Amino acid sequence: MNQNLLRFDDRVAVITGAGRGLGRSYALLLASRGAKVVVNDPGASLKGEGVNAGPAHEVVREIKDAGGEAIACTDSVATPAGGKAIIDAALDRYGRIDILIHNAGIVRRASLKEITYEDFELVLDVHLRGAFHVVRPAFPVMCKAGYGRIVLTSSINGLYGNRNVVNYCVAKAGIIGLSNVVALEGAAEGVKSNVILPGAVTRMAEGLDTSAYPPMEPELVAPVVGWLSHESCSITGEMLSSMAGRAARAYVAESRGVYRPQWTIEQVVESIDTIRSTDSPVIFAPVPAGQIDHIRYSFGMATSGSGRS
Repeated sequence: MNQNLLRFDDRVAVITGAGRGLGRSYALLLASRGAKVVVNDPGASLKGEGVNAGPAHEVVREIKDAGGEAIACTDSVATPAGGKAIIDAALDRYGRIDILIHNAGIVRRASLKEITYEDFELVLDVHLRGAFHVVRPAFPVMCKAGYGRIVLTSSINGLYGNRNVVNYCVAKAGIIGLSNVVALEGAAEGVKSNVILPGAVTRMAEGLDTSAYPPMEPELVAPVVGWLSHESCSITGEMLSSMAGRAARAYVAESRGVYRPQWTIEQVVESIDTIRSTDSPVIFAPVPAGQIDHIRYSFGMATSGSGRS
């Protein structure tokens, strides 16, 4: 055995949406490194319709055939009761939860002009509320144990937007805020939370022309998620993207800004180029105190009166 392999022996991982695509790849990787995995997937259609226990049980079979340990859970993240049942599946079977990867998702495409409230809400139920529904029961357990790794799935769509998927974009942007709060409140408890922004050709790409895409298998993303899930993960409150073999950090930055003791609309016009200048960006990391650092920086410019903090 390679002694340098990062392993997950004695760790228990809950992975939502693990019956197919990215989630399946995460489950197989962590199980191959020793994790006990709760494979959660109700087996719904891409639009979130129907139930099929087959995908979750098939991944469990793959894990067991390879010598690993796993159980299937087909509850839905879309409700508080479903989220609690998913976490309880790990606690009832293994007595603990060390890793939570929220990957479950559905797609309902429509333009902003035409989208129905039902389609908007259903996508938020699975992606954003679904994240909360599993984080909420898992987080206190992790804090009590003094250890946890949470990986929530956002998207470049949540950062930059995309046409015809306003529901998806809104949900994915909200997940970033949720992860930041988990990271902040978990920092003193041994619980780390980060966001993965994955890009892979899975069934969510149905209807898109992927013929010119480079290799984008879920297996290219899985190692990044694996590290974020591991005890050696050294970051929290961050976002890592992984697409077509490229791994990168995504982060929020601000321009240095312009200070005036008073403003008029006309002065905003006069200063807008400097206000928007990205020549000297300022980065406030969510952890340990990005929100406070932002306030201090702004207050510093005001108290100095010089436009410099």
